[in-house]
Amino acid sequence: MSGTSISGTSISGTRTVGEALIDLLEANGVEVVFGIPGVHTVELYRGLAGSAIRHITPRHEQGAGFMADGYARVTGKPGVALVITGPGLTNTITAMAQARQDSVPMLVISGVNRRNSLGQGRGLLHELPDQSAMMRSFALASHTLVDPAELPAVIAQAFAIMGSSRPGPVHIEIPTDVMPLPAGEIVARPTLAARPGADGATLKRLAARCEGARRIVLMCGGGAVAAGPAVTTLAERLDAPVVLTTNARGLLAGHKLRVPASPSLAATRALIAEADLVIGLGTEMGQTDYDMYADGGFPALASFVRVDIDALQLAREPRADLAVLSTVEAAVEGLLPLVSPRVGDGAARAASAREAAWNGLSAKIRTEIGVIERIYQALPEAIIVGDSTQPVYAGNLYLDINRPLSWFNAATGYGALGYGPPAAIGAAIGAPGRPVVCLTGDGGLQFSLAEIGSAADAGATVIFLVWNNDGYQEIETYMVDCGIVPEGVKPSPPDFAAIAGAYGVPAACLDDVAELGPALAAAAQCNGPSLIEIHQTRTRGVSPS
Repeated sequence: MSGTSISGTSISGTRTVGEALIDLLEANGVEVVFGIPGVHTVELYRGLAGSAIRHITPRHEQGAGFMADGYARVTGKPGVALVITGPGLTNTITAMAQARQDSVPMLVISGVNRRNSLGQGRGLLHELPDQSAMMRSFALASHTLVDPAELPAVIAQAFAIMGSSRPGPVHIEIPTDVMPLPAGEIVARPTLAARPGADGATLKRLAARCEGARRIVLMCGGGAVAAGPAVTTLAERLDAPVVLTTNARGLLAGHKLRVPASPSLAATRALIAEADLVIGLGTEMGQTDYDMYADGGFPALASFVRVDIDALQLAREPRADLAVLSTVEAAVEGLLPLVSPRVGDGAARAASAREAAWNGLSAKIRTEIGVIERIYQALPEAIIVGDSTQPVYAGNLYLDINRPLSWFNAATGYGALGYGPPAAIGAAIGAPGRPVVCLTGDGGLQFSLAEIGSAADAGATVIFLVWNNDGYQEIETYMVDCGIVPEGVKPSPPDFAAIAGAYGVPAACLDDVAELGPALAAAAQCNGPSLIEIHQTRTRGVSPS
């Protein structure tokens, strides 16, 4: 590279498209990419060794996508995956769909066969009839780079899409005959994303609604996390309890107005139903948060205001009486000067909801939440990345934690099994100063068991905490409750400690849940991954007595 200016870095015209791609990713703040190289992507790797970008190799392309997801959630930056055309990309689709459902910024760059073969059905290796059309069916955007000169604009568009509105996955495919071509003279500069902010007239209408209400409730989703301090101030000013969905847990930590209980619970719904104004802040209001049991019991709202960055989401059910197209931060900061402080019974209403929600949980669920609480007691700075497993379901129902972005999992939105292990690796790469615990079941871990080796290769300090109940117990219970003879719910778990040992990863199987704290403390000192196994019936203290 040669020459720099205020506007960016000039890239020599002799660099190939593959090399220039890496330069452009660096200019946009990319520090890590996740991927498995193949003959259809090697030219994209040509500039990687000479860059500052770190490459992490999963054992499966789905793992690359999930790693990018976990990395993005803890850093706030787009996670980037490099995968081959055909099976590499189709393997990544599940992770991209999870990112779409959970609004996670993810850039997937794939190869595709040479330009003159596209759509011709010639039987080329890894050929798909129309790869980009498949991706456009669920990605926020998919672009086929046929002209090297378009590369800067395509990369800028990708980062603008991920950074300007509701995030999600974006796909770029580069034909194998385009990758080695000269990129031409381009300038590598960061993309400036513009995010919507509420207009003054709309904020005045919202303020008038707030002034006329006496029992306000705020409902916060993952889109409110970045606005944490402002949301806290607004809640205090409006004397409003704040219901926290799974991805908003940790907001208002320890605050008297917090309600860290799922809006699928009867007690939380009662709090919402009694409100004369409900304000949704950055929440999709999807079924996995608001109607987890699919009973249709979420209450009708007397007055509902919705703040969201996505105009399409604002038009979906439940329809708002007032829709505010804005980031939560911009809307709340604009609203604060327009509303008067008040004193009321908000704290009492929040406390009552917390107590009723907790008391409404079964002894089994409370015990499983207690295991999660032991993790945070042993490792207060921990990030827990969950898979679809019973203690994760319990934590999604009720979990009070001390900081946001410390609890996320795949049991919301798309619900992909096998998410936890690779996503935890991505989180550990993105937040190397914090311990990362992957809370996964024996069934889910077997979906991505080999990623233990990826964690070892990367030196990622991930503690794989395996909740072993010898199969898919949640599904078995559901089948029994429906009067169906259980079938297919008993996949035999392996000796997880032996498998960890085969990768050179230390492992421990707990006899008593009281051993969990010391085991976690020891694992956190490892220079790399470790594994701890809890068995639901053989480990004492993990089932209610």
